[in-house]
Amino acid sequence: MNRDGVRKSIWQEEIKSFPPAFNFETEYDVAIIGGGITGISTAYELQKRGKNCVVIEASNVGFGTTGGTTAHINNFLDTTYSEAIKKYGLEDAKLLFQSANEAIGIIEKNISDNHIDCDYEKKTGQLFALDNQQAKQLDDMVEGAEKVGCKMLPASDISYPFPFVKAVEIPGQAQFHPIKYITALCQSFLNAGGTIVENCFCKNHSEENEWIVISTSRGIIRAKKLVYATHIPPGISMLHFTNAPYRSYAIAFTLKDLNYPLEPGYDLMDPYHYYRVQEVNGETLLIAGGEDHKTGHSDDTGVCFTNLENYVRQYFDVDVVKYSWSSQYYEPADGLPYIGKMSGSSSVFTATGFRGNGMIFGTLASKIISELILTGNSKYARLFSPSRITPIAGFTEFVKENIAVATDFIKDKLFIEKISSLTEIAEGEGKVVKYEGDSYAIYKEKGGRLHLLKSTCPHAKCEVRWNSAEISWDCPCHGSRFSVNGKVLNTPSVTDLIKIREKDIE
Repeated sequence: MNRDGVRKSIWQEEIKSFPPAFNFETEYDVAIIGGGITGISTAYELQKRGKNCVVIEASNVGFGTTGGTTAHINNFLDTTYSEAIKKYGLEDAKLLFQSANEAIGIIEKNISDNHIDCDYEKKTGQLFALDNQQAKQLDDMVEGAEKVGCKMLPASDISYPFPFVKAVEIPGQAQFHPIKYITALCQSFLNAGGTIVENCFCKNHSEENEWIVISTSRGIIRAKKLVYATHIPPGISMLHFTNAPYRSYAIAFTLKDLNYPLEPGYDLMDPYHYYRVQEVNGETLLIAGGEDHKTGHSDDTGVCFTNLENYVRQYFDVDVVKYSWSSQYYEPADGLPYIGKMSGSSSVFTATGFRGNGMIFGTLASKIISELILTGNSKYARLFSPSRITPIAGFTEFVKENIAVATDFIKDKLFIEKISSLTEIAEGEGKVVKYEGDSYAIYKEKGGRLHLLKSTCPHAKCEVRWNSAEISWDCPCHGSRFSVNGKVLNTPSVTDLIKIREKDIE
């Protein structure tokens, strides 16, 4: 497994390991936790500007969401400009649009400066409404986009075989191969004197005088500044109550009629579907994504793949499904990501809440965080500050998400009560079971071998739930994920699930 799920993504075979060349005696200017697009882009930016940086990755570069993205690069965002205008005002909405364009510019400059071959292509996106209600939504999006300067042009036809009501074309979009991109950035980072240490799990950190002391699975690392590029920082903070974890599903398939749409496409369903074409090993594939839901909130995650495939087959002449995978992202309560200094610290930085725009905001984070470290300021710092207070813009969603978390505590206890014995578990199945007053997460391999774990997530004591599609234990409260052996796959938990020997419950 070289990404955080058992299903192979379309990008995965390009994941490479970097040879260890690490001295724990070295003291660093900046330590970056996480080897995805956020961490690698930030490390590269800081290293080329004179800082001595180390990237600490728990598994391998590209293990997390960057290895499971569909890699759309857009200047129109999941939070529409109409929504941004209503919540933050026109000037901040314009700043948001500017930030998306600047992120695209950073990607293009990185590719040019480092001669990166990562299948980068400029595209014109197609956004289409499938019914009258979606058409009204599209009109609202177009109105907001026009106010901030984002071009959305009426389209009478689209490249997709959907019976649409209204559509627009959006120039200035792009796509690339995310693993080829960050792998090349890693090499440039190393060439500039940077350090990458893989298979090194960050347990915690402490601030001691002018140093950040980072405790890892391989030893202590000292740095002046610390960046958590882990999708959401570990520990428990307000960020865990203003971000909700979601999973999204993707499939890549060939078409019998070879009628591949050239433009990336997006509908306005809830959750929406998104599409793009990618060539892999000389073969053209159409990627379709959707079926998003809160992490741990689907009774059968395998059905999500089935639903997505069935929907695609209604409209496309599908030949063979080559890849199917899922990935995780975080929904911020008020619609904008949190990028900058963590509340209560002048030396620890984070970037989270990217919604479905991880390539854009992960790249933008490299600019904001590097500017904050190097100069103490960034023109985007206020808009994306993790310490911002938006009681009007985000309060309703904040309450909804925290009610959901509280409800999960109750539902989990009731869920456990429904299962009374180990005999109800079939081979290849995982369940949370109650046995003599205690609850366990149990997975039965083919052949009958049991993997027994305490079912309580160490992060905030929620009960994990079984993810049948990715063969993992997922926490519905804050998105921590664990393998069948209890090993952490996704933070914010930094502690594995407790293993239980079979004889301990006999």
